[in-house]
Amino acid sequence: MEWLREHPEVKTIRVAAADLNGQPRGKRMPARFADKILTEGTKFPFSVLNMDIWGEDVEDSPLVFQAGDPDGLLLPTERGFMPMPWLEAPTGLLPLWMFHTDGTPYDGDPRQALARVVDRYKAAGLTPVVATELEFFLIDDSGGQLRVPPSPRSGKRRTGAETLSLRALDAFDRFFTSLYDACEAMDIPADTAISEAAPGQFEINLMHQPDPLKAADDAWLFKLLVKGLARQYGFAGSFMAKPYEAWNGSGMHMHFSVLDAQGRNVFDDGTEAGSDILRHAVAGCLAAMPGSTLVFAPHENSYDRLVPNAHAPTGIGWAYENRTSAIRIPASGPKARRIEHRVAGGDVNPYLSVAAVLGAALNGIEDRLEPPPPIQGNAYEQGLAQLPATWGAAIDAFSACPQIKRIFPAHLIENFVMTKRQELHYMAELSDDETVELYLDTV
Repeated sequence: MEWLREHPEVKTIRVAAADLNGQPRGKRMPARFADKILTEGTKFPFSVLNMDIWGEDVEDSPLVFQAGDPDGLLLPTERGFMPMPWLEAPTGLLPLWMFHTDGTPYDGDPRQALARVVDRYKAAGLTPVVATELEFFLIDDSGGQLRVPPSPRSGKRRTGAETLSLRALDAFDRFFTSLYDACEAMDIPADTAISEAAPGQFEINLMHQPDPLKAADDAWLFKLLVKGLARQYGFAGSFMAKPYEAWNGSGMHMHFSVLDAQGRNVFDDGTEAGSDILRHAVAGCLAAMPGSTLVFAPHENSYDRLVPNAHAPTGIGWAYENRTSAIRIPASGPKARRIEHRVAGGDVNPYLSVAAVLGAALNGIEDRLEPPPPIQGNAYEQGLAQLPATWGAAIDAFSACPQIKRIFPAHLIENFVMTKRQELHYMAELSDDETVELYLDTV
């Protein structure tokens, strides 16, 4: 309640949790009733965290008619209240996660799934340090075709790719200034911004931190913020994996290292190659990659991004300082030795994506797996085993993967598979324009 007392101008609040697609599901209420939420929580049906991308119940889900659509208990996360700078009226947001009414975590909650992986690390005396890099597009969707929006500064449209262009950043300086101010207010550690390789595409890095739940919260909240704030400026902010057929798509690359109980980076052995534990973690990520592709590419449009020669990985391999590989070991000082996982699109649920990467790495560490030799040169020309190339193949791989069964609870796996099979069925009825309209603002 301290935040609300410090912000008497806030008269309404939102309470929300992430569903399996990363969509915020929640309620609006007067701020004067916030104390009850903080002390008692609130209730949603369990099925609400298992909606499809349209917000519809999953047909034949055991959570709905078979069980009587019972309620779960939603309690505040440790994040607490924060502002929602993209709304006109001063408003507070309270993130929630789901439990059973007896207080046990609900296995169908993606944030609980990440907490479960973090608990495995804690039991091993280890702490993951996580950072994400989020790519997104600014898009004028007011007409019949998607276009780069005119600069709020000059009124001009820049239709070409401007990688690392200060001019592209400066053209949207008002938006980015507002975005950084909002990140500061929401305690999202936004660091460097760059223009990317497609028109109107940008990337912002979020700072690394030894709390994977906080890192995933930051990524989830950042996506909500960008999408909401962009609309204040008259355009869309979209994390859709590939809105333009002719240009590269957007990813959410994840960097991570692991600390031991003394705070030492266990990936560091003083050499440029890194430690045995680093290689075990890489091997775990590679072994789980076919099964976890559905987490990293959860939507139909996701597979338009995962094509050769488009700066998105297609082969299952790793390398040192090589951006064509699915897993890259960046050049760094030994103490900063880390793994960069490059498969996930910008359209992911950050909780599931971070859980999938960290869980796979821990599987490899526990099993002392050894990876194949790191590749040299262009990964697209190495004859590597390939990621599932279609949505349907990825659903099947996720459903059957033994590594996934070690990372995620069976209930979540069942729910996610049912959700994706329903979406796969109904997406076949949509035109290309309808597909873009669906994904542009949702994912």
